[in-house]
Amino acid sequence: MQQKNVKAVMVKGVRDVHVENQTINWNEEQVLVRVERGGICGSDIHYYQHGKAGMSVLKSPMVLGHEFVGVVEHAPAGNALSIGQRVAINPSQPCQQCGICRSGRQNLCRSMRFMGSAQFFPHVNGGFAQYVVVNPQQCIPYAEHAEAKIMAFAEPLAVCIHALKQAGNLTGSRILVTGAGPIGCLIIAAALASGATEVIATDISQRCRDLAIKMGASAAHDPRDETVNATWEKDGGVFDVCFEASGAPAAIASVVAYTRPAGIIVQLGMGASEVNYPIGSLLAKEIQLRGSFRFIDEFTTAVKWLESGKINPLPLLSAEFSMEDAIAALEMASDKNSAAKVQLTF
Repeated sequence: MQQKNVKAVMVKGVRDVHVENQTINWNEEQVLVRVERGGICGSDIHYYQHGKAGMSVLKSPMVLGHEFVGVVEHAPAGNALSIGQRVAINPSQPCQQCGICRSGRQNLCRSMRFMGSAQFFPHVNGGFAQYVVVNPQQCIPYAEHAEAKIMAFAEPLAVCIHALKQAGNLTGSRILVTGAGPIGCLIIAAALASGATEVIATDISQRCRDLAIKMGASAAHDPRDETVNATWEKDGGVFDVCFEASGAPAAIASVVAYTRPAGIIVQLGMGASEVNYPIGSLLAKEIQLRGSFRFIDEFTTAVKWLESGKINPLPLLSAEFSMEDAIAALEMASDKNSAAKVQLTF
C-alpha cells in the first residue's frame, strides 16, 4: 500500500468549502491519476449551497467533483494503461454483481458508488484534488492532441448520449429541448450529430437561449411566449421527440402538448419533486414517456466524440479557476445569469 499527501477541494456543509490536505492510499491494482481539470456540476453546487444534493445529505467531509480528466501516474503491471497517458475518468462504480448490473443496466445499480456523492456513508470522494485513486476500468484514454478543457465535458456529454439512446433513432426528427443549460445545450449538439433535422430550444434566460443557438439550435424561445407555444400545439403537437432538461414543473407539463401523437418525451431534468401532469393527454396521444439517468458505456462514446471534434462544447465554458479559488468558482457556477460551465484547474 502506498500513500500520498494531496490538496483537495473539501465540502463539509452549507457554504463550507476549503482546500485542505488529504492522504490518499493506493495498491498495485489501482491507478493513480494526476488531475488536470474538472467541471463544476449542479450537484457540486447543491452540496455547496445546501449541504445536500437531492436526498444525498453530507454527514462527513467529502471531496467534490465528478467531471474530471488527468494523467496516469501509476498503473497496474500488465494493464493497458501507461504512465503519462491522458485519461478521462468515468465516475461510475456499479457493483457489477446485482441482477440489474448483470442485465446490462449498470447506471441503475442500487449500490452504485458514484464519485463525489454523499448517497452512501462513508461518502465517495470526488475528483477535485491534485491526485485521485481509481480503478483501471474507470480510465478512458484519449489522444494527446485533445485539450483537457474539452475532454472534461465527457461526463455530462455521456448523460446526453444516454438520453438520446432512450429516444431511439433520431434521423430526420424534429426535436424540442426544454432547458438550455449545459445538459440541454449538449443534447442539442448531440441530437444534430445523431441525425436530427431540426432542434429548437426553450429557456427563460436570454443567455441560455443564445448558447443554444451557438450549440446548433435553429431557434431558441422564451417558454412564456404564448404565441410560439400555440403554434407547437397545432394538430396535436409538432415535435417527434422532446427532451425535458430543465426539471421545472411548468416545462415538464408543457411538453405533452408539444409532442406529436405517438411521439416520445425523454425526461432528464431532475429539479421537480411534484408536477401537475396532463396524464390524460399523454394517454390519448399515446406518447411514450421515458426517463433517462446517468449513463452506461456512453461515457466511452462521449470521450470519442470529444476527441474527434464531433461535438464542440467550448461555447459552454464560461470561466476557469485554480483549485485555490474553488469558492469563487462555485459562486460563479451558482449564478445561472452569468455562467454555464465553470472548470477548476489543478
